[in-house]
Amino acid sequence: MREIIIAGNWKMNAPELRAFAAGMPSGANAPRGVRLIIFPPFPYISAAVRELPAEIGAQDISEHEYGAYTGEVSAAMLLESGAKYTLVGHSERRRFHAETDAIVRLKARRALDSGLRPIICVGETDAERRRGETQGVISAQITAALEGLSREDAARVIIAYEPVWAIGAGVSASPKDAGEVCRAIREVLRYLFEDTAEDIHILYGGSMNSMNSAALLAQPDIDGGLIGSASLDSDAFTGIIKTAAAAAADH
Repeated sequence: MREIIIAGNWKMNAPELRAFAAGMPSGANAPRGVRLIIFPPFPYISAAVRELPAEIGAQDISEHEYGAYTGEVSAAMLLESGAKYTLVGHSERRRFHAETDAIVRLKARRALDSGLRPIICVGETDAERRRGETQGVISAQITAALEGLSREDAARVIIAYEPVWAIGAGVSASPKDAGEVCRAIREVLRYLFEDTAEDIHILYGGSMNSMNSAALLAQPDIDGGLIGSASLDSDAFTGIIKTAAAAAADH
């Protein structure tokens, strides 16, 4: 069975690291079958590696290896800081920074070539959902992002389904709807990579919290969560971790 991944995306926020760590399960007591990842802002990556009982990732990566790209952070810099993962194509990057599917593909490729594991974010807008285009939009995003990957590289990718209409809105897709979309994602992965699709984690990233996490994690094709606001409070985040531990035990 795939382990459950609980990932916290802090966005442009930074809780006090030692206080946050004190509220989390220690490394020695991390739940079996659950992988914990935190995505702090760039300047906090090294400190988070030292202080937090979790693996650490970056919220973005440059598609360029090096050069005159003011404000960009390269894969080599992220690795030197201690990051093991990177988000790619988050809806806020697509919306506010005009990231296209082509850019997402380049960033995912750069991450994989460097040794980072990319979490590739996909999702539909409210308008696309109301027009019944969810599966078509997500299929196109996944196909574009993973174009040209070998099965070995595809197995290192993590997909996060984050319905754009739920991000930061305090609303979530119903467990049934989220499960159906994640099942459709698995079918796209099977079409692209056959049996390797069973090794690829699919996370739900649309306002998962301590109230809905159990029902979401009960869906067969939801392998964890990419948590936004609920990951900024160690008590709320730990509640989700405990739910994930119970789900892992049931597996």
